[in-house]
Amino acid sequence: MAVSTRELSQAPESTTVVVIGAGPAGMTVANLLQRSGVDCVVLERRTREYVAQRQRAGIVETRAVRMFDSWGLADRVLGGVPHQGILELRVDGEPHLVSDYDGSEGPTARLCPQQMLVQKLTAEYLANGGDLRFEAADVSLHDLTGEHPTVRYRTADGHLRTLTCDFVAGCDGDHGISRTSVPDGALTPYAFDHGIGWLTVLADAPPPAHPLLAVSPQGFAAHFPRGPYTSRYYLQCPPDDHPDAWPDDRVWDALRTRLGDPALVSGPITDREIFRLRSLVHDPMQYGRLFLVGDAAHIVSPMGGKGMNLALYDADLFARAVRDSVHDHDDTALHTYSERCLRRVWNDQEFSHWMTGMLHDAGDATGSGPFRRGLARARLDRLFTAPGAARAFSELMTGLEFGESAGPAR
Repeated sequence: MAVSTRELSQAPESTTVVVIGAGPAGMTVANLLQRSGVDCVVLERRTREYVAQRQRAGIVETRAVRMFDSWGLADRVLGGVPHQGILELRVDGEPHLVSDYDGSEGPTARLCPQQMLVQKLTAEYLANGGDLRFEAADVSLHDLTGEHPTVRYRTADGHLRTLTCDFVAGCDGDHGISRTSVPDGALTPYAFDHGIGWLTVLADAPPPAHPLLAVSPQGFAAHFPRGPYTSRYYLQCPPDDHPDAWPDDRVWDALRTRLGDPALVSGPITDREIFRLRSLVHDPMQYGRLFLVGDAAHIVSPMGGKGMNLALYDADLFARAVRDSVHDHDDTALHTYSERCLRRVWNDQEFSHWMTGMLHDAGDATGSGPFRRGLARARLDRLFTAPGAARAFSELMTGLEFGESAGPAR
């Protein structure tokens, strides 16, 4: 029987690392490997246009900015403007300004929407000759516990391709192929459902002077900048709610009430969705020669802005570990990759969990009850009045170093 031309597979190609996914984690891995003189191929199932427009996180924390700076990439890939180091916590309409500056020297956090970071990382990688293949369908991973894993995929025009490599970086998120390629039982999942929903709204409306988190008896709300003329808003809601239940008038009325700002300027709403706050950690973050990076290994509640920053931290550790293995034949960092990543993951999970509970329990006591509401209010009061508590908060927001060096490629 004749074989269709579309089904023919070319001879296998080889590379050192195959990176699955071209989001912030994948493109950071690719750029750091490129700077280390390690060849890689990036596979992404979506189009370049789709990836470049994905709206997600907006702040690259201080530690991550300094990581990019140590690789000589901060000025090249971090757009946006410097974060002023001020966060506003508004309680029942009363503003409290909290600093997230920890007093250390060096670059500070950047207000940099995820799509801008990805666009710049992608442009930088391609400008330096990087191999990035969009619309890679039917990706499958094989021989992950062998010395040379293989990755198979189908090109946009239907041709089969095979890549052999030394390592696979699984950077394709919570629902990607990387983690599902790991046999059942090889990873232990630790999951937590916060029982809270957020309506997230993107609108062409003036951003706030500072990132704003608000507590009120009607529930939690937040207002973040996403550009000079764009804002991202969040409203606490039942986790099984539906976006259709939130027409424009209801959204703006709820925001004005919860933010304590009757004069809040509205604008065209360009996107709205509801998601459930949840946390998830997979241990270990490695299976054979597959290394999970970012959301493929862990999901963190958005409170505290740790999700994308954890992915950047994973990418840095992975790239340096591969560099050591390839150039120095030293696999120590590869063997300890999961342990070192998970130390920060659990630290940031704890901080996010603490902050999520405090800002939701302190508002609407319907779910938490009056005792937990009182506890949460006491935590907020301590944050506003005790210098030691404020300093600890700043250090956690900035991103603790954990004694890791962030040395650039040699």
